[in-house]
Amino acid sequence: MQDQEWTILVVDDERITRKNLQRVLEKEGYRVVSTESGVEALKLVERQEFDLILADLKMKTVDGMRLLKESKSRYPETEVIMITAYATVDTAVEAMKEGAYQYVAKPFKLDEVRKIVREALYKRKITLENQRLRSDLEGREGQSEIVGTSPEIKTVLQEVRQIGPTGSNILITGESGTGKELFARSIHHQSSRSENRFVTFNCGSFTEDLIANELFGHEKDAYTGATTSKKGLLEMADKGTVFLDEIGDMPLSMQVKLLRVIQEQELMRVGGVEPIQVDIRFIAATHRDLKHEVEAGRFRQDLYYRLNVISLALPPLAQRQGDIPVLAHHFLVRKTWEAGKEISEIAPETMELLENYSWPGNVRELENVIERAVALSNRSVIKPEVLPEYLRALTIETYRHMGSSVPTLEEHEIEYIRWVLQKCRGNKTKAAQIMGIDRVSLWRKIKRYGIEV
Repeated sequence: MQDQEWTILVVDDERITRKNLQRVLEKEGYRVVSTESGVEALKLVERQEFDLILADLKMKTVDGMRLLKESKSRYPETEVIMITAYATVDTAVEAMKEGAYQYVAKPFKLDEVRKIVREALYKRKITLENQRLRSDLEGREGQSEIVGTSPEIKTVLQEVRQIGPTGSNILITGESGTGKELFARSIHHQSSRSENRFVTFNCGSFTEDLIANELFGHEKDAYTGATTSKKGLLEMADKGTVFLDEIGDMPLSMQVKLLRVIQEQELMRVGGVEPIQVDIRFIAATHRDLKHEVEAGRFRQDLYYRLNVISLALPPLAQRQGDIPVLAHHFLVRKTWEAGKEISEIAPETMELLENYSWPGNVRELENVIERAVALSNRSVIKPEVLPEYLRALTIETYRHMGSSVPTLEEHEIEYIRWVLQKCRGNKTKAAQIMGIDRVSLWRKIKRYGIEV
């Protein structure tokens, strides 16, 4: 018996050959599915993934070469062994180029087949183990990216440790750039689903048709160009976790379909007629106020409550300023390593600029600023001159003297508001974000001071 159950598909239109192969392989402890038809084999491959396929090269309608190509396009890690009585160098080379593991000529020895099957499955085992290792490393990397020592971030991390194992659906809220996907990965990593897939999808990056195709997949001939059936991301995430980023941007018609998946734990491919059962945990994220979106009729209330079983609010970087030095040094180490440079520190005057900025783009903006600084720096220390102009100019303009006297607080605020509005080209929403106040407060200050926009 094998150390795990392998599923093998045997395809051969010669009954005696097919039955002999099935008998020998089942005796070795493998689970074997067999068919005499290439057409039927294609249908089987469309419905499930096999660990290994043994296929006769010459068959009517659908031959072994086409089956090889179709199976490799759908499941690249599935190993395929070609078997035929028409052994030629040309066909052997062609089969190997298309991804066949090995080529066996009839009449073959059963011991030879046993040996090649064991070797092919060993290769698949190594491939799957490598994939699992990469997935684990990605999960650990995502978790390690959550950097900070502030009370605000410690509170969030404690919540993550508590909700990770629950299995409940979660809604993560927070401004863009606060690291919602990283926290979602950490939740998945701490759940019982951590050995299975973590699939991400940005709901605001696709048209409605593309969302349906990517999430639900499609059947063959579902639309023009659909030459084969395709699994969607939801189906691929079975027994795992799906992270739906910017869920507030999902069209209402797609919200209905997603609600059915959450309620019934089943989905229908585009063009399909049979429901497919799935077991998925959903983590959704948004920078929008979904309650307001529900009230405005742009988001379904029933979907909101299905997703918001547990909520996790991420603080903006402006509310965890104590983490700015920690994050900056974290990104410095990573970016210098990636760039192959030797930059060991951030100058005090540079750090002062970073700590005094409001970071409307949050952690993502800070990471981009450090990456830019590393790329432009020719020293072992990050100096202010390699920071973006808006960071350097902000301090210069804010503290400059007007004439020979020190400005009053009111004069200082007026100049500051004028300068930010100028840099934002009159965009009050963006200016308010930079200044760390809401748009209404900014409008009142503009009116009170008589500032022309």
